[in-house]
Amino acid sequence: MRAELGTARGRASLVAAVARLAPEGLDGAALVAETDTPGPASVAVNYFGTVAVLEGLRPLLARRPAPRATVVTSAAALSAGDLEIVDACLAGDEATARASAGVAVVQGRGSVVYRSTKIALNRWVRRQAAETRWASAGITLNAVAPGVVDSPAGTRSGTATQAQFLALGLPQPLGMPGPVRAVTSAIAWTLAEENASMTGQVLFVDGGADAVLRGEGPYENGVRHSPAAVGRMLLRAAVARLRG
Repeated sequence: MRAELGTARGRASLVAAVARLAPEGLDGAALVAETDTPGPASVAVNYFGTVAVLEGLRPLLARRPAPRATVVTSAAALSAGDLEIVDACLAGDEATARASAGVAVVQGRGSVVYRSTKIALNRWVRRQAAETRWASAGITLNAVAPGVVDSPAGTRSGTATQAQFLALGLPQPLGMPGPVRAVTSAIAWTLAEENASMTGQVLFVDGGADAVLRGEGPYENGVRHSPAAVGRMLLRAAVARLRG
């Protein structure tokens, strides 16, 4: 079926159609739909459409023994986005997010809208994956973030100057464009039964762009627990020893 993910009605119709086709539950869901059109439409489809449909499918996923969910984001999220758009998305405020996207276009910053929706989606996955509604139901929730791939959309880079600018902004040491199959294979694995213990991850299938642009950034500092958290851990350990 076809559904307009930019509207609440379209999102609900898609969820209802899946429920009719899979009344006993859904083993896996890959949310791939997106638009790179600058402006409110990108916000409506890329973020709110994806999240609404996935939330709607969650009860169907929870009925199955090994449910998996994956969203497709983008390595474009490695660049800075518009904080007003990102924050409004994460707050669930679609009207404000759409309005902020419109302002960005008027200001000549339309290109920031797409990556802002993907930044928000990555952060949503990280926030939600370990929550009771997902993890306690055994549902893995991950994101796959492709770089520029060998597809009509991925290779539409305009002039030679624009292509050079893209290569500098999103360097891919393994080559640009990357193979589509590498991305589809990553999506397939995240949905496979073998993926029983990975959740909340953003997998950059980007030809090495993440490694070049962020280096050791995500890993150079270890987790630092607050004094209160350390106290809770020590208390729980003491209680466990007394009970043991």
